[in-house]
Amino acid sequence: MASASEQLARNMNFGTFAKAKDLQSRIFFTLFILVLFRLGTYIPLPGLDVAAFGEFFATQQGGMASNVNMFSGGAIERMSVFALNVMPYITASIIIQMMTSSVPALEKLKKEGESGRKQINQYTRYLTLAFAIVQSFGIAASLSGFAYDGIPNWFFIITAITTFTCGTMFLMWMGEQITARGVGNGISLIIFAGIIAEMPKALFNMFSGSKEQGINVVFIVGVAALVIALTMFIVFIERSQRRVLIQYPKRQQAAGQAAQSQSSFMPLKLNTSGVIPPIFAIAILMLPLTVVGFMGSSTVDPNAVSDAGILGWIATNFSPGNWTYIITYGVLVAFFCFFYTSIMFNPEETADNLRKYGGFVPGIRPGKNTAAYFDYVLTRLTTIGAIYLVFVCLMPEILRRYVPGIPFYIGGTSLLIVVSVTMDTVTQIQSHLVAHQYEGLIKKSRLGGKRKK
Repeated sequence: MASASEQLARNMNFGTFAKAKDLQSRIFFTLFILVLFRLGTYIPLPGLDVAAFGEFFATQQGGMASNVNMFSGGAIERMSVFALNVMPYITASIIIQMMTSSVPALEKLKKEGESGRKQINQYTRYLTLAFAIVQSFGIAASLSGFAYDGIPNWFFIITAITTFTCGTMFLMWMGEQITARGVGNGISLIIFAGIIAEMPKALFNMFSGSKEQGINVVFIVGVAALVIALTMFIVFIERSQRRVLIQYPKRQQAAGQAAQSQSSFMPLKLNTSGVIPPIFAIAILMLPLTVVGFMGSSTVDPNAVSDAGILGWIATNFSPGNWTYIITYGVLVAFFCFFYTSIMFNPEETADNLRKYGGFVPGIRPGKNTAAYFDYVLTRLTTIGAIYLVFVCLMPEILRRYVPGIPFYIGGTSLLIVVSVTMDTVTQIQSHLVAHQYEGLIKKSRLGGKRKK
C-alpha cells in the first residue's frame, strides 16, 4: 500500500516543481558541486609522469586498484588530486562510530543532541586528516618511481602528500555542503557520481572487447539480464519493511461519543544500514594495500612489483577475485550490517520513548519487554538484510572469478550504491515537493479565510 506522500507525489506535475524555487536551487547546487568533483578527477598530481603511470596502471587491471578506481570516478587511473577520494573520511567514520558505542565520553556527546553531533563530526574531521596523511604517504612513496627526472624524491613525496590530503579534505567539505545545502547525502552522492561517470567507458570497453574477439551475444544478453535482475531485486528489498503496530491510549471524545484509541505503524526496513556496509568494507580492504605501499615503496617501480614476503602475500590474496578477498569482503559486509543497524536503531531508547508518550505494542508490556521484542524483530530483519547484502556484493565477484570480461562497474556493490543513492535522493526530492504543496495549501487556506472576512 502506498504511503500518503507517495500518493501525493503521483499527482505532482512539472508546474509544482517549477514553483519549488528552494528545491531548484538545492538541485543546481548539488549538480554544481558534482561537476567540480568531476573536473578535479582530471587534474593530475604535480610532478608525475602521467603517461608512464598510465602504462603501469593498465597492467594492474582486475586488481584492487581497479576496484577502488571505480569509486573514485577514474581519479586513480589518472592519479589526480582526488585519487584518495573520500575513503579516509569513511575509515574515520567507522572508527568514530565504533568508539561512540564503547567510549563513555563520546556516548555522552551523542546524547547531547545537535551540539554533541557537531563535536563528534569535528573529531571525525581530525581523524580523516590523520588517515589522509598516512594513506597519502603510502601512495606517494609507491609513486616516487614515476616522478619526472630531476625532481628530488623527498620533494615529490611531500608534494604528493599535501596534494592528496588537501584533495580529500576538500571532497569531505563538498560532501558536507551537499548534505547541508543540496539534496541527498553528500558523501554517497560523490561516490555515486564517480561510479556513474565511469560506467559508459566500462560498457564501451566490454562491447569493444567482445567485438574484437567476436561478438558473444549470449554473454552480452546474460550480463544485461543479470544487471536488470539485480536492479529489480535491490529495489524490492530496499523498499521492503516490517510494520510494527503501535497502539496509543483511548482519548476522551465529545459528549455522547465513545472514546477511541489511535494506532500507527513503526516501519522497520529490511535493510536498515543501506549502502554503508559495502562502502565500509571496501574502505577496510584498502588498508592492507596501503600498508604494502607504505612498507614496500622501495620495491615498486615502473617496470616491476616485488611479490616476495608478507607484502607480496597481502597484494596477492587481497586482490578482487581471490577467495581470501571474497570471504573477507563478505564477513565485513555482514559485520557492518549488524553494527550500523545497532547504531541507527536502539531498542531500549525506542521503547522508553514509546512509554513516555503512552504508546505500546499490542500484547507486549511496555518497557523491557517492548525493547526485547524490538530487538527480536530487528535481529531477524537484519539477518535477512545481511544475507541480501552479502549475496548482492559477492555474486558478481564470484562470477568475475570464473567468467572473465565482466567489468567492475557492473558489480553488485556499484549497482547497489547507484540504485540505493538514487532512491534516497528521489525520496528527498519528493519530500521537498510534498512540503511545498502543503505550504501552498496552507497559504491558500489563509487567503481564503481572509476573503471570507
